[in-house]
Amino acid sequence: MKKTITLLCSCIQFFVFGQTKTPEELGFRHITYTYQGDVVDVIVKSKKGEENQPKPLFFFCQGSLPDPTIKYLGDRVLVFPFDMEIYAEQYHLVIVGKPGSPLVLDLAPFAPSYQFRQAGEKVPQAYTDRNYLSYYVERNIEVLQALAQEEWVSSDQLVVAGHSEGSTIGAKMALLYPEITHLIYSGGNPMGRIMSIITEYRYGETEADQRAEHMFDHWQWILDNKESVTDERGDSPRATYEFSEPSFDVLEQLKIPVLVTYGSKDWSAPFNDYLHLEALRKGWTNFTFKAYIGTEHNFFPVNEQYVPDHKVRNWPKVATDWLTWLTVNGE
Repeated sequence: MKKTITLLCSCIQFFVFGQTKTPEELGFRHITYTYQGDVVDVIVKSKKGEENQPKPLFFFCQGSLPDPTIKYLGDRVLVFPFDMEIYAEQYHLVIVGKPGSPLVLDLAPFAPSYQFRQAGEKVPQAYTDRNYLSYYVERNIEVLQALAQEEWVSSDQLVVAGHSEGSTIGAKMALLYPEITHLIYSGGNPMGRIMSIITEYRYGETEADQRAEHMFDHWQWILDNKESVTDERGDSPRATYEFSEPSFDVLEQLKIPVLVTYGSKDWSAPFNDYLHLEALRKGWTNFTFKAYIGTEHNFFPVNEQYVPDHKVRNWPKVATDWLTWLTVNGE
């Protein structure tokens, strides 16, 4: 993979407002590579003044949706769901942009809702064409291989963390790229995406609205079209098929330290509980599990109707727990 200065011009076509600040102005290093003819935007966050000091990488695989990589509102910068500074002491943090999506977006024009994409608005075709598991996994591994050549990257440790959809990506990366030393599997479903959808639909299902039952017909449609990247029903059949392949089989093969974190009220919680039971039964001593009681997919507490309280953020605690685990399992 070669560095390039080519810009992905189509990445801002579906937004009304263009970016107003560069990653460098917001305190990030911006590196571009090419993969299968695509420009790949890589964002690196380092401790100020230690950008060239050799440190291991903390590579974060974000969740679904073609969101901009860096969003900012005034002095507030949103990239990772946790405090970047506490990780920058020990690591260079890395995140890769979504295909066909803006790299940077100023949220100010979209206040107070911050909904920069209208409901029902078609996502960029460049995103739809590449939004599937094998593309992300292979691309990310090539990015890691390229970064490993940089003098500021230490080979002492290589941490991959993924949340939601990113957990599935991270797990497959850890299986295929032996240089990865630690995996954080967060908010994932080891039985695959389709099981999370069915479980959620079962919660509110009625005789008159049998959404979960209808998902089996949808799944058959997915199977019949699993190579297609059309987006007639949301994510393409290929995306849904690949992200629905159980990660359980992948996780079972890993010998590196693995931390599994999830909200106990997440739709995927029963399947992570099952993974925990099997890890104990089979003696997987490299696994650590942490359930955040009473919280949903993004660790917000929920009431009896599963309505999240967005005023209570538990990501700071989750991020601290990740770092503590890495310290304990550092070697």
